Amino acid sequence: MSELAMDTRATIIPTLRYRDAHAAIDWLQRAFGFHAQFVVPDGEGGVAHAQLTFGNGMIMLGSAREDEFGRMQRPPESADAPVSQSPYVIVTDVDAHHARAVEAGAVVVMEPEDKDYGGRGYGCRDPEGNLWSFGSYDPWAEEDAAAP
Repeated sequence: MSELAMDTRATIIPTLRYRDAHAAIDWLQRAFGFHAQFVVPDGEGGVAHAQLTFGNGMIMLGSAREDEFGRMQRPPESADAPVSQSPYVIVTDVDAHHARAVEAGAVVVMEPEDKDYGGRGYGCRDPEGNLWSFGSYDPWAEEDAAAP
């Protein structure tokens, strides 16, 4: 581990902005199985900050707004716009997760498939166009297996 990293559950936490953060929180729980751990209203009907967990991972999100950070990070312009990054989430059963996401209305952009590098995975977009990747490939598994 890097000497600069804290010894905690997850040291990298993706952040996202949504036009309708309350709806996004509800949808992310229903479609992907996230749990809303902490949600702070912004006093204007939006979300100032939210923390959603999945296993030992977390994402943070908030409402899109024209503040200093909001001018640098905003939701995709449309539901099919290119994005510059996307979270990868490790799941135990790719096909069951895919079915749950589809039932909730996720737009699948990469159907479930076995990957050359190991595991199985798929990709989809949420209602505001953020790209998500889900898979059973666990990059930590080899490191864990090699540990004494």
